[in-house]
Amino acid sequence: MLHRVFIVDDNPSVRNEIRAQLESSGFAVCGEAFDGLNALEQASDLNPDLIILDLSMPRMNGLDAARELRSLYPNVPILLNTMHSTVIRSEASLPEGITEVVDKRENLLPRVLQLLPNSDEAQRSA
Repeated sequence: MLHRVFIVDDNPSVRNEIRAQLESSGFAVCGEAFDGLNALEQASDLNPDLIILDLSMPRMNGLDAARELRSLYPNVPILLNTMHSTVIRSEASLPEGITEVVDKRENLLPRVLQLLPNSDEAQRSA
């Protein structure tokens, strides 16, 4: 069964790039949102296994959205994909709701694989 990923970013090009990378690696994109508020509007119908969230977005930023999404999906990892990763990582702890941070200039696939290993890899390591 494919892992379902929800992508939240205000830039359509970034969403398309993430979608292409995930789908070519065997993940299913269950939804896309253009900001945090739009993500909350869609979230209850999606049942994602992972949420990839931008930090800087209109109407509701990624940190506020992460807190709200965490209450809906307490066991779903939230990957913050941001150009401001250095600032976020320099804090003593990750912001509430955030599981992992990856810089937009980095390949996010290794972090996705860490958070959602495919079933073959998970069975081998069990």
